[in-house]
Amino acid sequence: MYKTGLLEAAAGAHKNAYAPYSGFKVGAALLTDSGKTFVGANVENSSLGLTICAERSAVAAAIAAGETKFRSIAITSESDQPTVPCGGCRQVLAEFNPSLEIVTATLAGEVEILNLADLFPKPNQGLSLKHV
Repeated sequence: MYKTGLLEAAAGAHKNAYAPYSGFKVGAALLTDSGKTFVGANVENSSLGLTICAERSAVAAAIAAGETKFRSIAITSESDQPTVPCGGCRQVLAEFNPSLEIVTATLAGEVEILNLADLFPKPNQGLSLKHV
């Protein structure tokens, strides 16, 4: 099942997260429509606004490789409950697939499967900067 492999990839990325300030490591693995997987890890910075979330890190890796069609994202963290993407990550993910499947899990194995449209029902899609 692809979800197991995606969660394993996210857990592998989680190990490489850089979280010296919060200690909260997150890994993500993004599955594209072409079947490729791109991983990301959170990268904290002492200037918190410059911190990069694992989900956006994975999106950036996919975009750099020319992929823009996403099927599913897996997220792992050390939380007691499965972690969902933050608001900023929801907006970035919705840019590419507003109905993206989100598979989120704790390192202890608790898994939850969600749909981005349920978490983020009205993304700012199609906003024309010509009219701003």
